Amino acid sequence: MNTVERVPAPRSYLEEGYGLRSWLTTHDHKRIAILYGIGITFFFFLGGLAAALIRWELVTPAGDLMSAETYNKTFTFHGVVMVWFFLIPSIPATLGNFLLPLMIGARDVAFPRLNLFSWYLYVVGGLFTLLCLLLGGVDTGWTFYTPFSTMFSNSNVMLVVVGVFVVGFSSIFTGLNFIVTVHTMRAPGMTWMRLPLFVWAMYAVALVMMLATPVLAMTLALIGLERLFGVGIFDPALGGDPVLFQHFFWFYSHPAVYIMILPAMGVVSELITNGARRRIFGYKFMVWAIIGIAVVGFLVWGHHMFVAGQSMYASIVFSILSFIIAVPSAIKVFNWTATLYRGDISFDAPMLYALGFVGLFMLGGLTGLFLAATALDVNLTDTYFVVAHFHYIMVGGAVMAYLGGIHYWWPKITGRLYSEAWARFAAILMFFGFNLTFFPQYILGYEGMPRRYHEYLPQFQVWNVLSSAGATILGAAYLLPLFYLAWSLRHGARAGPNPWDATGLEWTVPSPPPLHNFDEAPEVTEGPYAYRR
Repeated sequence: MNTVERVPAPRSYLEEGYGLRSWLTTHDHKRIAILYGIGITFFFFLGGLAAALIRWELVTPAGDLMSAETYNKTFTFHGVVMVWFFLIPSIPATLGNFLLPLMIGARDVAFPRLNLFSWYLYVVGGLFTLLCLLLGGVDTGWTFYTPFSTMFSNSNVMLVVVGVFVVGFSSIFTGLNFIVTVHTMRAPGMTWMRLPLFVWAMYAVALVMMLATPVLAMTLALIGLERLFGVGIFDPALGGDPVLFQHFFWFYSHPAVYIMILPAMGVVSELITNGARRRIFGYKFMVWAIIGIAVVGFLVWGHHMFVAGQSMYASIVFSILSFIIAVPSAIKVFNWTATLYRGDISFDAPMLYALGFVGLFMLGGLTGLFLAATALDVNLTDTYFVVAHFHYIMVGGAVMAYLGGIHYWWPKITGRLYSEAWARFAAILMFFGFNLTFFPQYILGYEGMPRRYHEYLPQFQVWNVLSSAGATILGAAYLLPLFYLAWSLRHGARAGPNPWDATGLEWTVPSPPPLHNFDEAPEVTEGPYAYRR
């Protein structure tokens, strides 16, 4: 009797060693993504705790929970942690690290050791920031504006500057790895116009990381030179120019907005095309919109400086460019909407997060046009209108997309399924809590309430109470996934290779994937998103 030899299933990347040392010395892009995910989650909830303290302080007009100095240190810590230790690395370092090689048919990233070194830099930068918190904090605001950060602040400015300086190199090395990987390690047949939009987004954001982050590093180094050695760079008394700092800082920090939002756009493109069971509408337009956003993003930094004393003519140019960058963003929204049209839409949790992203991003983007108009910006600068706009884009947009991507690829990452009912509830609660938190801040800003004050006039209290109530709901919504996703690791049903019936090379390997992803290099014969319609 003939017998059929059973070939054992390949071991997953999670089974390739269980000790702490095997994780801390790994070169596997998937394990490094998990390490990043643990660190990013820690900093997200640490920054969220600071945000909760801010909202509790603002329930009443009087500063009765914190002193002015403590309040300044709290919102500074919130901003530093959320921007540089969560938002910027969130999608690229976790989902990007895990998925980019899988999506292009590669066995790993181009430089595995550099990938691990990038994570260690992230940890070192985070430790400097935590040390600053333990030693009393910093009160400059997350933008480190001079001359306050160089001449007047008595807090631990240099510790945080060093932390952000170090984590910036983590971003640079990650960007370098992604660029070389996409250029040199694509599977046979994976032409540029067959790349998934998520890969295009990672490629574009890697270019921005490589070109913009060195400017931030240089600016932070100049702060150190002036603060420690009295070199006259930003101090007018020494021949410096404080506005020069703003030019340097925003030349990086506005492209950094797209470091946060471009990966989110890539994630949402994947979620919508799968959730609608349709090919993405206008694939090539979507690709060029991604590249357009990355390029024009370098040309609009001056709209942060309409009231900083820059030339009126420069303000006009920056205003026009700020309106222009809305065009590729609008193209993406129109194409997502067209993809949904007549689609076989399933309202699973990833789709709910994607739809939430589109709604919140649209409102944040439209209010960004208010701030791009010089006449309006003069009145709205440094009010809660700016706070609301920023959070609608960064938190409502980037965080919704990040969580949508985590839910979508969770079965692939872990090999387990989560509770769909709880996931849908969390997505809906998050959307409601977010709007209740930040929409009142548009009204507060329109009525003239300045940001960064721990006391305010009594007529602003109703909107602040609503905002703080929303923050409580939002905090609960952010905690929910932590519990049911952790529960799924032990009790969730096992996931097959392709639980979403999705296209893409990442869905052709087992869940979770084996160590080297593919036994043989796959051959790509058609474009992405090969759905029936």
